[in-house]
Amino acid sequence: MRRMVVPRSSSLIAQLRRGVLEYCVLAMLKSEERYAFDLVRALAEATGMETSEGTIYPLLSRLRRDGTVETTWQESPSGPPRRYYRLTTKGSKALKEFREEWIRFRDAVDVLLEEG
Repeated sequence: MRRMVVPRSSSLIAQLRRGVLEYCVLAMLKSEERYAFDLVRALAEATGMETSEGTIYPLLSRLRRDGTVETTWQESPSGPPRRYYRLTTKGSKALKEFREEWIRFRDAVDVLLEEG
Protein backbone atom coordinates (compact mmCIF):
# COMPACT_ATOMS: atom_id res chain seq x y z
CA MET A 1 0.00 0.00 0.00
CA ARG A 2 1.29 3.44 -0.87
CA ARG A 3 1.48 6.19 1.71
CA MET A 4 0.28 9.62 0.65
CA VAL A 5 2.50 12.60 1.41
CA VAL A 6 0.61 15.35 3.20
CA PRO A 7 0.32 18.42 0.93
CA ARG A 8 1.70 21.65 2.29
CA SER A 9 -1.24 23.68 1.03
CA SER A 10 -3.99 23.81 3.64
CA SER A 11 -6.57 24.68 0.96
CA LEU A 12 -5.60 21.61 -1.05
CA ILE A 13 -5.97 19.25 1.92
CA ALA A 14 -9.24 20.98 2.87
CA GLN A 15 -10.66 20.28 -0.60
CA LEU A 16 -9.55 16.66 -0.48
CA ARG A 17 -10.93 16.22 3.04
CA ARG A 18 -14.27 17.80 2.10
CA GLY A 19 -14.74 15.22 -0.64
CA VAL A 20 -14.10 12.15 1.52
CA LEU A 21 -15.02 13.10 5.09
CA GLU A 22 -18.54 11.67 4.86
CA TYR A 23 -17.21 8.27 3.82
CA CYS A 24 -14.44 8.31 6.41
CA VAL A 25 -17.12 8.83 9.07
CA LEU A 26 -19.21 5.99 7.62
CA ALA A 27 -16.10 3.76 7.65
CA MET A 28 -15.45 4.61 11.29
CA LEU A 29 -19.01 3.59 12.14
CA LYS A 30 -18.74 0.29 10.27
CA SER A 31 -17.42 -1.74 13.19
CA GLU A 32 -18.82 0.16 16.17
CA GLU A 33 -21.19 2.92 17.11
CA ARG A 34 -19.64 6.17 18.28
CA TYR A 35 -20.65 9.58 19.54
CA ALA A 36 -19.73 12.78 17.67
CA PHE A 37 -16.83 13.95 19.80
CA ASP A 38 -15.28 10.48 19.62
CA LEU A 39 -15.40 10.79 15.81
CA VAL A 40 -13.70 14.20 15.95
CA ARG A 41 -10.95 12.78 18.18
CA ALA A 42 -10.40 9.75 15.96
CA LEU A 43 -10.26 11.90 12.82
CA ALA A 44 -7.70 14.19 14.49
CA GLU A 45 -5.41 11.18 14.89
CA ALA A 46 -5.38 10.61 11.10
CA THR A 47 -2.94 13.01 9.43
CA GLY A 48 -4.79 15.51 7.26
CA MET A 49 -8.25 14.60 8.56
CA GLU A 50 -8.41 17.06 11.46
CA THR A 51 -11.89 18.52 11.71
CA SER A 52 -14.11 20.19 14.29
CA GLU A 53 -17.40 19.53 16.02
CA GLY A 54 -18.80 22.38 13.91
CA THR A 55 -18.19 20.25 10.82
CA ILE A 56 -19.10 16.84 12.24
CA TYR A 57 -22.48 17.70 13.80
CA PRO A 58 -24.05 19.04 10.59
CA LEU A 59 -22.57 16.12 8.64
CA LEU A 60 -24.02 13.60 11.10
CA SER A 61 -27.41 15.33 10.95
CA ARG A 62 -27.41 15.07 7.16
CA LEU A 63 -26.34 11.42 7.28
CA ARG A 64 -29.18 10.73 9.70
CA ARG A 65 -31.71 12.49 7.46
CA ASP A 66 -30.37 10.52 4.48
CA GLY A 67 -30.83 7.26 6.37
CA THR A 68 -27.18 6.20 6.24
CA VAL A 69 -26.79 6.38 10.02
CA GLU A 70 -29.19 5.98 12.92
CA THR A 71 -28.86 7.08 16.52
CA THR A 72 -29.52 6.03 20.07
CA TRP A 73 -29.10 7.93 23.31
CA GLN A 74 -26.89 6.37 25.97
CA GLU A 75 -26.00 7.45 29.46
CA SER A 76 -22.54 8.93 29.82
CA PRO A 77 -20.21 8.04 32.69
CA SER A 78 -19.44 11.76 32.94
CA GLY A 79 -22.12 14.30 32.08
CA PRO A 80 -25.34 14.23 30.10
CA PRO A 81 -26.48 11.35 27.84
CA ARG A 82 -24.71 11.07 24.48
CA ARG A 83 -26.14 10.45 21.05
CA TYR A 84 -24.42 7.47 19.47
CA TYR A 85 -24.35 6.95 15.72
CA ARG A 86 -24.28 3.63 13.88
CA LEU A 87 -24.28 2.60 10.25
CA THR A 88 -27.54 1.45 8.66
CA THR A 89 -27.89 -1.02 5.81
CA LYS A 90 -28.17 1.95 3.46
CA GLY A 91 -24.97 3.39 4.96
CA SER A 92 -23.13 0.09 4.51
CA LYS A 93 -24.17 0.00 0.87
CA ALA A 94 -23.06 3.62 0.33
CA LEU A 95 -19.70 2.87 1.96
CA LYS A 96 -19.20 -0.24 -0.19
CA GLU A 97 -19.97 1.72 -3.38
CA PHE A 98 -17.62 4.53 -2.34
CA ARG A 99 -14.84 2.08 -1.56
CA GLU A 100 -15.11 0.50 -5.01
CA GLU A 101 -15.09 3.90 -6.74
CA TRP A 102 -12.32 5.21 -4.49
CA ILE A 103 -10.01 2.36 -5.43
CA ARG A 104 -10.56 2.99 -9.14
CA PHE A 105 -10.17 6.75 -8.71
CA ARG A 106 -7.06 6.46 -6.53
CA ASP A 107 -5.41 4.04 -8.94
CA ALA A 108 -6.14 6.33 -11.90
CA VAL A 109 -4.68 9.35 -10.09
CA ASP A 110 -1.60 7.34 -9.09
CA VAL A 111 -1.03 6.32 -12.71
CA LEU A 112 -1.36 9.91 -13.92
CA LEU A 113 0.95 11.25 -11.25
CA GLU A 114 3.57 8.59 -11.95
CA GLU A 115 3.41 9.17 -15.73
CA GLY A 116 3.47 12.94 -15.36
